[in-house]
Amino acid sequence: MLEAQGIRKAYGGVVALAGVDLTVRAGSVHALLGENGAGKSTLVKVLVGAVTPDAGVLRLGGKDLTVANTADAVDKGIAVVSQELSLFPDLDVLSNLFPMREYKRGPLVDRRGMAAKARPVLDELGLDLALDAPVEHLPLDQRQLLEIARALVTDPAVLILDEPTSALHSRESERLHDVLRRLRTRDVAVVYVSHHLEDVLAVCDEVTIMRDGRVAVPSVPASTLTVDRIVQHMLGDKVAAVVEERAHSGALAVEPGQPALRLENVTVPGQLQDVDLVVPCGRVVGLAGIAGAGHRAVLDVASGVARPSRGRVVLPDGSPLKAGLRGAISQGVAIVSGDRKRFGVMLDKPIWDNIGQVSSVALRRDGMVIRAGKVRERAAEHVRRLGIKTPSVDLEVGMLSGGNQQKVVFAKWLEARPTVLLLDDPTRGIDVGAKAEIYGLFREQADNGAVQLVASSDPRELASVCDEVIVFYDGKVCARLSGRHLDAHTLLEVMNTGIAPADAA
Repeated sequence: MLEAQGIRKAYGGVVALAGVDLTVRAGSVHALLGENGAGKSTLVKVLVGAVTPDAGVLRLGGKDLTVANTADAVDKGIAVVSQELSLFPDLDVLSNLFPMREYKRGPLVDRRGMAAKARPVLDELGLDLALDAPVEHLPLDQRQLLEIARALVTDPAVLILDEPTSALHSRESERLHDVLRRLRTRDVAVVYVSHHLEDVLAVCDEVTIMRDGRVAVPSVPASTLTVDRIVQHMLGDKVAAVVEERAHSGALAVEPGQPALRLENVTVPGQLQDVDLVVPCGRVVGLAGIAGAGHRAVLDVASGVARPSRGRVVLPDGSPLKAGLRGAISQGVAIVSGDRKRFGVMLDKPIWDNIGQVSSVALRRDGMVIRAGKVRERAAEHVRRLGIKTPSVDLEVGMLSGGNQQKVVFAKWLEARPTVLLLDDPTRGIDVGAKAEIYGLFREQADNGAVQLVASSDPRELASVCDEVIVFYDGKVCARLSGRHLDAHTLLEVMNTGIAPADAA
């Protein structure tokens, strides 16, 4: 059993935790829920020794517990999987599974022994990877599963999962849930932090809900809750501005000559085959598919990152897309990634510096000499407009909650005034309130005439916010869903079978 009692933590005048209690039973999966900024991440950091509390006590198995750092936590049986991936991209799969704790045979690293330990864990997660494969080339979903595998190979007594399914498709998520159910039989105590509330109700035994640094609902059986009830507890007196299901009216019509992003006969060997795609301005169009289906390759091609062996990309103004990411950005293409740590923000830099990176630094719209005062002023306007919770634009982005970090990513690209927004899991790891605000940005940009392509691992999200979803299967477009066909159930079925409904467009 893992216990936290009276945990307090403040950063200056900001109280992150105000006397939090949490008890997680051995052999149970315990959900820790709350909006971004509710205190969940700080509590997790306290549990694994990344943050020292100002007051409070930790216990493991009834004994007082002091954790010096995350490595010490692992040694004491507590493993954590963070939503911000911490893999070493220049190392291979096996080395990433045993960082700083390699098996040794005399003075040599025992890779054979490590492989014998790792392979059953990878198999359990459905990860068919070469152990010597470089991690930097793995897609996001496989890297997230590898993070989970790295925790499991330590045989933890306590496993803390912070948004473990945020980059996973439904098949991988269900496989992880099966693993968690098996961990119950091994008496592992699992702390499950997630904004996927349906997943919480499907796999968790108990739920604790935090709000504003306090426990709002302590350790109630998950079976007594519903998604709506959880949202009410998370938001309290706040208005739950959750996006409702859109009233899709039917297949999108593209008028002749209408400005649009166009992929014409695009082929990328092993990823896309003769893909024709038209995304009109003023629409939110989703991209869906199981891992490797080709939908995310569309974003790589449209951003100039991947060059097709055949075909071309034409921008809404009729000009062909330049080669390379820098060229695409100069033509008004924005790339909003949910993988904030790798592609979104500089965690150790202030908010204003992050927001100015594209417009002021990359595009030099302020001239050769950057005037920090002007950038700060514009950053402050974005902070106000997007509702970024911060005392100052000078605060380092790493001090913000995940949802507010993602808003900074949006602000950075909106500052550049893009005409094409490519969104790759843009709400990964953020709460329902922040999602609703970001969904509002989608509609605002659509009203302003921008092209928006959204790839998401959450079919419910695509069904809720998109005018149309293009489904890929084996590198080809297999369906375009809109109207009454655009729902999460149909999306999942088409993604996994490649067969569109008989009367769908």
